[in-house]
Amino acid sequence: MKLEGKRALVIGLGKSGLAAVRFLVARGAIVAAADLRARAELFRAVEALAKLPVSLHFGAHPDSLLLEQDLIVPSPGVPWSLPGLALARRSGVSVCGELEIAAASLQGRVIGVTGTNGKTTTASLIWHVLRHAGVPGALAGNIGTPVLDVVDDSRPDHWHVLELSSFQLEASRSFRCHIAAVLNVTPDHLDRHAGFAAYAAAKARILRNQTPSDAAVLNANDALCVAMEPLARGRVVRFGVDCRDGLSACAQHGRIRFEGRDVVGTDLQIKGAHNLENALAAVAACALAGADLAAIAEALQTFRPVSHRLELIANVRGVAYYNDSKATNVAAAVRACRSFPSGLWAIVGGRDKGSDFGPLAAVLRGRAKAALLIGEAAPLIRQELDGCVETVEAGTLKEALEFAAGRVERGDTVLLAPACASFDQFEDYIARGEAFRRLVGELEG
Repeated sequence: MKLEGKRALVIGLGKSGLAAVRFLVARGAIVAAADLRARAELFRAVEALAKLPVSLHFGAHPDSLLLEQDLIVPSPGVPWSLPGLALARRSGVSVCGELEIAAASLQGRVIGVTGTNGKTTTASLIWHVLRHAGVPGALAGNIGTPVLDVVDDSRPDHWHVLELSSFQLEASRSFRCHIAAVLNVTPDHLDRHAGFAAYAAAKARILRNQTPSDAAVLNANDALCVAMEPLARGRVVRFGVDCRDGLSACAQHGRIRFEGRDVVGTDLQIKGAHNLENALAAVAACALAGADLAAIAEALQTFRPVSHRLELIANVRGVAYYNDSKATNVAAAVRACRSFPSGLWAIVGGRDKGSDFGPLAAVLRGRAKAALLIGEAAPLIRQELDGCVETVEAGTLKEALEFAAGRVERGDTVLLAPACASFDQFEDYIARGEAFRRLVGELEG
């Protein structure tokens, strides 16, 4: 894609947007950037762009601005169906996501990881294994480092491990994953996508540009992953927690196996059946990338949980406090709760994403002493949980922890598994998780 002299507009000035601006400026484009937020809210972004030749627009991105461009790069958080973008496309303006911009310039091969839950843990685990095995490359994507920020350092012998969200994938056209892992697909982001089918279709785009020499790593226990198999153009590698015919990566008698060979025990530092699935997907992806099974086994045993993903924060007077702030949808919260058979105090709530909270009722019944509800969605969640478990509308994270701390018994578990977005009370799930860590620290003190 020739960018020199092109008029390019980047919409959204988060991490990905800033990376896109830097990428386009470095390649000679005439760059503008727009964000709906006010300039005062974007002090860091303005500071980061101060020395670059970029025209900045705040508070709006009017149609007139969009229509005067040759290229528009919306950040992943900007809906692909935005009316202004649709108008621009009809008017002949090229609209490309960050993956599409990177596609022509990123050297080496790509392991793409998507799914509703487990993306960050699995991508981090794959990268941990590949580094241990001496494989060069980078970890990027939805995990924190924008894909465009690793393009210039990429080399033909690199493997790039990319966490890919539905927001990124829905805007991809030619981006190719040499190994594509789909972990699971359950309802999420229904406030953004036009229904669950559209969300699932966005996930399936990870397989779109594969060739017969590529591989799709799919969860054999997830119905929608199984339904994606006909879309795979290369080898299909299935994983599942119970060994049976047709599975390449599985677990049996407390051991992880790959293609009939023993790899390592299942007693890893990452907790829960869902993390065993993540480990199986990682084993398959790393083996396909050429990592030796012995190196995979060694790395799996040293991998620690990623922050804010079912992370043990502290044990305070015999009570365990777990932070799963990244459980921003119902399925993730259910998986987290299943990791604890009894004595559970679940902190749930935040900003609703159009979710059905019914599945939480089933998992909390019999194992939870109470559900402590926080944020905007608290009244809605209470309606779903009433009669299944005691519910307490605590309001804030601090009040929820204080309530639990006054009633817990030795052996209990206090779990932050919100099943919601964080934006009603926190900047993001990381800020929510860090607040939980700080508040638990105060209890410990």
